[in-house]
Amino acid sequence: MEPYKTLHVFQKSPNSGVFQLNLNRPSQRNALSRDFFTEFPIALQSLDQNPNASVIVLSGTGDHFCSGIDIKTLNSIANDSGDRGRSGERLRRDIKLLQDAITAIERCRKPVIAAIKGACIGGGIDIVTACDIRYCSKDAFFSVKEVDLGLTADLGKLQRLPGIVGFGNAMELALTGRRFSGQEAKEFGLVSQVFGSIEELDEGVKIIAEGIAAKSPLAVTGTKAVLLRSRDSSLEQGLDYVATWNSSMLVSDDLMEAVSAHLQKRKPTFSKL
Repeated sequence: MEPYKTLHVFQKSPNSGVFQLNLNRPSQRNALSRDFFTEFPIALQSLDQNPNASVIVLSGTGDHFCSGIDIKTLNSIANDSGDRGRSGERLRRDIKLLQDAITAIERCRKPVIAAIKGACIGGGIDIVTACDIRYCSKDAFFSVKEVDLGLTADLGKLQRLPGIVGFGNAMELALTGRRFSGQEAKEFGLVSQVFGSIEELDEGVKIIAEGIAAKSPLAVTGTKAVLLRSRDSSLEQGLDYVATWNSSMLVSDDLMEAVSAHLQKRKPTFSKL
């Protein structure tokens, strides 16, 4: 029995290190409900701790990736009443809780790859900007929609998007709320590649994910951790962090196996993490 109301988690194929994590409310175009914000960090933590999972592919069930936050969720947040100071404090805690659910993607040691099809709107962009790599199909379309709902986006896209697409592009997209295509997303650098169809997206991302899953798990998780820390640090702090990281992780069985496999012209085999 599926343990989640809003998600579907499965292994791509037997003995594969790639796990699929799908937003699973297709009748609502995978709109983000209250249950999602509770379940999503739990699912990511479970995959993070699963030694069989090396890479996570995040997508949506049905025709769309995500149509944004569910209006019912917005209403439940907005309809707080009572003392203004206390209701404001509760709202701040509520927003921080929702933010934390998205940031769970970055806390997960394993790489999270977004495979985007159809709509990726509002909260969907919060999710994909927290992912490590992003791909989309030709039919995908995007919108930083909050300004059209009378809101300032607050789940992370205004903080993450400028570092991905550039400050000027992020400002333009956030202030206009305009719809933009998968090809434009590629030109901005929001996605790494646009695939011709959903089938090609699924197959292409599977090949990429399996390629990463075959690499040293220590090297992969270390690379993610160091890149994320360096993004939010000065150059000197980033260099110091990776020096400290590698003083602990560099000399490993994975290093010996990678060198041996290279010399013997064979594929390396690494232990699970």
